[in-house]
Amino acid sequence: MTNPNILFLMTDQQRWDAMGCSGDWVDTPALDRIAAEGVRFTQCVTTTPICIPARVTLATGRYPHNNSVWNNMRYTMPPDAPTWMRSIRDLGYRTSLFGKTHLHPHRGDLREREHLLNAYGLDDVDEIGGPRASAVVMSHLTARWEAKGLLEAYRDDYEERFSNKPHVVRPSALPLEDYIDVYVGQQAKRYLETYDRDEPWFCWVSFGGPHEPWDAPEPYAGMYDPEAMPAPVPRPVDEHPRPKGLLDQRMERSSPKLDPGDEAAMRANYAGNVRLIDDQIGEILAAIEARGELDNTVIGFTSDHGEMNGDWGLIYKTVFLDGSLRVPMLIRTPETAKNGGLISNELVENCDLGPTLTELAGGELTHRQFARSLCPALEANAEHRDNVVSEIAGEFMLMTQDWKMALTYCSTAIPTRWRPAIWPDCRNPRRWRTNCA
Repeated sequence: MTNPNILFLMTDQQRWDAMGCSGDWVDTPALDRIAAEGVRFTQCVTTTPICIPARVTLATGRYPHNNSVWNNMRYTMPPDAPTWMRSIRDLGYRTSLFGKTHLHPHRGDLREREHLLNAYGLDDVDEIGGPRASAVVMSHLTARWEAKGLLEAYRDDYEERFSNKPHVVRPSALPLEDYIDVYVGQQAKRYLETYDRDEPWFCWVSFGGPHEPWDAPEPYAGMYDPEAMPAPVPRPVDEHPRPKGLLDQRMERSSPKLDPGDEAAMRANYAGNVRLIDDQIGEILAAIEARGELDNTVIGFTSDHGEMNGDWGLIYKTVFLDGSLRVPMLIRTPETAKNGGLISNELVENCDLGPTLTELAGGELTHRQFARSLCPALEANAEHRDNVVSEIAGEFMLMTQDWKMALTYCSTAIPTRWRPAIWPDCRNPRRWRTNCA
C-alpha cells in the first residue's frame, strides 16, 4: 500500500468535552465517527492555554520555555525553525494549509507572507486570521468579504461587541456561506476534490472557531437550547492560605460581569459553532470517501486550548483549569478503522500529534524536540507519559493521573505586564512557590 494521505483537523479554543463522544451537550457526528474508527485520548492537555505559544509548540515540539514565547505577542517563527510539517513534506508529500496558523503576527496582509508558510513546510496555502484578527488583517477570506460588501459590517459588529459587552451572544453579521469556518471547510473540500498530483497529500484544515466571540450564524445559533446546556463549574470558596498566581489575577481583575442566563447562552452558541465545524468536517470526509481514499487516510484532530465558558465565573482561557487546559485528541488510521474505536486514558500533550503524524507517514523527527509519538499508544494498554506539563507567563503546571500542581513565578503575584522571556531569570529554586490548582 502507498503512503497514507494525512488529514490534520484543528480547531481553536475547543474544550475536551465539546464533542458528542466526550460530552452530552453538543452533537458531533463527524468527530464521533473519527473517534469510533480511531483512538480517543481522554486526558489530553494543551502545552500552554493561549494561542500563539500553543501553536508554536505544536509546530516545533518545543515548549514555551524553549521558544521564549510565553504569551500572545508579536512573534514570527523563524523560517528555518524545525517543524514536523517540513519533515512530512521531505517524505514526498504535497502539503497544504487551509485556515489559521498564528505562527506569525496577525497584521497587514497575510497573503504577502505565504513564503513563511512555504518555509515551514506547507506548499499550498490559504491562510486566515482568527475571528478577531479578521476584522483588521487582509487574506483571501477578507478580500472576498470586501468584494461582497460584507467586510465593513463584520468590522462594525466587532467594534460594537468589544466596546460594550464582549461576551454578548448574537449571530454573526456574515451569512452562513461566508462565515469563517464554512470558508475554511469549503476551501479544503474543494482542494481535496480536485487534487490530481502523484504525491500523497497532507492537508491541514485549521478552523478559526469555536473561538469567541459567540457569533455562530443561523441556523446554528438557534440549534441548541440554552436551558439544556450543562451548568458552569462554580468557583469554590477559598478558605486556606496559599501562594497567589495568574489564576488569582484573572479572578480578581478579569472576571466578566455575567448576567443571569449569560453562561447558558454562551454555551448554546458555542455548541452551535462546534456543530457547524463538525458539519464541515463531515463534508470533507465525504469528499475523501468519494475519491476512494478514506481507507488509506490518517486523520488527526486536536485544538490549541479550551474555553472556560463561565466555569469559575471566567471566560476565555489562560488558566490551568480543565475548561481552558484540556482539549480533544483523536487519531484515526487505516488500521484502527478496521479494529473499531478505542478509548485511552493515557496522559497526552497536544504537541504529540506532530511526531505521531510523521511516524504514520513513514518518517521520524531527528531534530531536538520534546513531543512524543502516540503510535505505541494506539494499541490498548500501551503507556505514553507519566506526567504532562503546561506553561504560561512564567507559570508551570505538572499533572499526573492523580494530581495537578502549578508553580507560580517567584512571588505571590504575577506581574501585570507579562514578559515574553522569563526563563533566564528563574533558575534559582528558592524563587519559586508552589500553588495547588
